[in-house]
Amino acid sequence: MKEYEKQVLWLDYFNSELKRSEGRRVPLDTATRAPTLQELEDACKRLNLQPAAQAALYPSRRLKESGYVSIRKGKPKQALVLKVAKELSVVRGQAQRRQAQGAQTKKK
Repeated sequence: MKEYEKQVLWLDYFNSELKRSEGRRVPLDTATRAPTLQELEDACKRLNLQPAAQAALYPSRRLKESGYVSIRKGKPKQALVLKVAKELSVVRGQAQRRQAQGAQTKKK
């Protein structure tokens, strides 16, 4: 049964490798290259949206595995998508910094 109090944010909304016609909903300068479900969930948690992550197939791209988070309705969806996209890039940047620091400590 469909939950009308929830909004669904698909990974494909934020993927810079996709065209708008393929499901991307944010501008390229805000999009993230191949975001993961964990990164999307972390970005939503940082915004206090209480996400529930689910691996699934995006309806228009059934051959490629994707996923979504469902969150409680609040703001208009497009404003929320843009806010999450910006936070997603912050989460990705932090993950890359941690990875680079881990690689430096292994070299020493």
